[in-house]
Amino acid sequence: MKYEQFVLDIYARLFHEAELVLKDLTEEELNYRPGPQSNSIGWLVWHTARSQDRMNADLFGEEQLWIRDQWYLKFNRELDPKDTGFGHTAVQVAEFRAPDALTCLNYYQAVSTRTREYILTRLSPSDLEREVFSQSLGVARTVEVRLLMTINNLQHIGQAGYVKGMRKGVGWYGI
Repeated sequence: MKYEQFVLDIYARLFHEAELVLKDLTEEELNYRPGPQSNSIGWLVWHTARSQDRMNADLFGEEQLWIRDQWYLKFNRELDPKDTGFGHTAVQVAEFRAPDALTCLNYYQAVSTRTREYILTRLSPSDLEREVFSQSLGVARTVEVRLLMTINNLQHIGQAGYVKGMRKGVGWYGI
């Protein structure tokens, strides 16, 4: 297996898991927080997609889909390219309201499609060592580190799945 296929498979799994988590959720379930310091399913999925979108934009040298396609309006958020949820306080998380599961899924799908296109058409082995400066983060990191950072967000999708399981009980996966 080539490394590109391996990386594509990881990103496809991330999206598929998010799709399973978001399936059949009401707005109340999407925004449910198990405790005052906890994240909601909607916030976790949004944060995962936002982080990937911001990092992708830096890699591609293009505008974030969040801004270009005005996803911030669909999520009733301010136009802030740095707002990905990173560093949010419990109060900020509590104030976040995901609009609905389909909007969350559609945004994540757009980000995932863009990631796939990049890996298939522009990513090369030598590219992994290239350093990319992030205007929004104020730091330079290699392409490899940026990809690993977004892959690491699988943990957030797992957390969202756990919250859904708490809320819905056994069988939340639909199996």
